[in-house]
Amino acid sequence: MADDNTTHFGYQTVRKEEKADRVADVFHSVASRYDLMNDLMSGGIHRIWKKFTIELSGVRTGNTVLDIAGGTGDLTAKFARIVGPEGKVVLADINDSMLKVGRDKLTDKGIVGNVQYTQADAQYLPFPDNSFDCITIAFGLRNVTDKDLALAAMLRVLKPGGRLLVLEFSKPQNKLLEKAYDTYSFRLLPLMGKLVTSDAESYRYLAESIRMHPDQD
Repeated sequence: MADDNTTHFGYQTVRKEEKADRVADVFHSVASRYDLMNDLMSGGIHRIWKKFTIELSGVRTGNTVLDIAGGTGDLTAKFARIVGPEGKVVLADINDSMLKVGRDKLTDKGIVGNVQYTQADAQYLPFPDNSFDCITIAFGLRNVTDKDLALAAMLRVLKPGGRLLVLEFSKPQNKLLEKAYDTYSFRLLPLMGKLVTSDAESYRYLAESIRMHPDQD
């Protein structure tokens, strides 16, 4: 059980100061195949979730958007096209490997000029108060050591009336679905990770991190 000085890294209990480095190692390992694995793991459904997020965001031309834990830039790319040259999107990630993959991908797509790349910890965002019209964090909150601290930082830099959208996995409500989900998460995910990225352990951690994240309530 975690105390004030410890936290969860998947099913392991680790000291709080260790978690960020451990999470960094996971994403350094999977960065180059991250997009491929997202498509394989979700059957492409993550793209529908992200499209829904864009629709809910209310982002318009000229807005300023922060995409935290933005990784390979899926949401950033879509926001950059919406805000146009008058707006700005900041792709922020604590992991420099993921940030590099995102920068390269967006540059290859010709998305330049209105995107800024910032290596940043979600708990300590290096931006002034009331800076952004919209903030998103997709499948990244469960990897943060102190979630309350990160959410407070996001609200600090969000403009009054702005929108914060958090995408995250949770626990199935149906018992039969939960059993199938567990089988998929703990048997098939690590196997796919091993075959595609030669790294089963990172995907075992990702499955465990979903289970340790707070449920819907």
